[in-house]
Amino acid sequence: MAAVKGLIQGFGVLRSRKFLQLGRYVAAGVASLSSSAKSQEETLKDRQTQVMARGLPKQKPISGVKHILVVASGKGGVGKSTTAVNLALGIAASEHVKSVGLLDADVYGPSIPRMMNLKGNPEVNSKNLMIPLVNYGIRCMSMGFLVEETAPIVWRGLMVMSAIERLLRQVDWGELDYLVIDMPPGTGDVQLSISQNIPISGAVIVSTPQDIALLDARRGAEMFKKVNVPVLGLVQNMSVFRCPMCNHETHIFGEDGARQLAASMGLDILGDIPLHISIRETCDMGKPVVVSAPESREAFSSPCDQSPEAAFSSPCDQSPEAASLCHSTS
Repeated sequence: MAAVKGLIQGFGVLRSRKFLQLGRYVAAGVASLSSSAKSQEETLKDRQTQVMARGLPKQKPISGVKHILVVASGKGGVGKSTTAVNLALGIAASEHVKSVGLLDADVYGPSIPRMMNLKGNPEVNSKNLMIPLVNYGIRCMSMGFLVEETAPIVWRGLMVMSAIERLLRQVDWGELDYLVIDMPPGTGDVQLSISQNIPISGAVIVSTPQDIALLDARRGAEMFKKVNVPVLGLVQNMSVFRCPMCNHETHIFGEDGARQLAASMGLDILGDIPLHISIRETCDMGKPVVVSAPESREAFSSPCDQSPEAAFSSPCDQSPEAASLCHSTS
């Protein structure tokens, strides 16, 4: 795991963990991983892995794509797609990154079209490859471009796997520095197939601090370890809610649960994203916070630098009774 440790060290000390920084540090970390030297112990482990992997599908790179990052979660509803979208935009904002793609692998519940404000069917080139739709400089592909927005996708496993293969192999991505894949929740056939069929530079696990979500986040991280995909770390989403009136903070889903999980698994916390209405609203409108408000606290700076005394003394339009109730809910 020295290579992964080298990658994590490339992230540096992160205390202001928001989407723009997350993108930059993930990009820097993957570059560090690519250049890390292997120890003799790792070389031996690689040989053992190769022997055990005989008979498994042979990984085949996606033409023109340098690095593939997967954003995953064990449980739905933790903000995985929101994180994937803003991560892709954050990576694209890095000076040394020229081109970024975003693949929506959540066949049953595609969210990328709405979050990236994209509609319509992709065109097909002379090689019968689909051409990604583009917005904010990000090349996007999703099952949501191929079906009606409100149409349910009622498919059995074989049809889903066929769709995933088409999204991976029958798209003209051009030259990409990074392809970010928004994985479906869970640890099923799709996750396993993608992990075994394409070379993945690293996985980012998204979870809320809630115990129930953390159980599945651990399963997701362990799955990637079993298929030899480096886990870059965890993103703790919806970590804290700040009262818009008085700036008092409430940990609705628990406090630092993902940090504790990361520590127990020897992983890093890559991001600490607050529960904020602007993050939800901007994604719903198809204007993610990284592009619509790149200088905002939610996109860049730390969630709260105030002391409790400063928060209590800040201006508040609430009545004293309402403010007191807000302070008592933490």
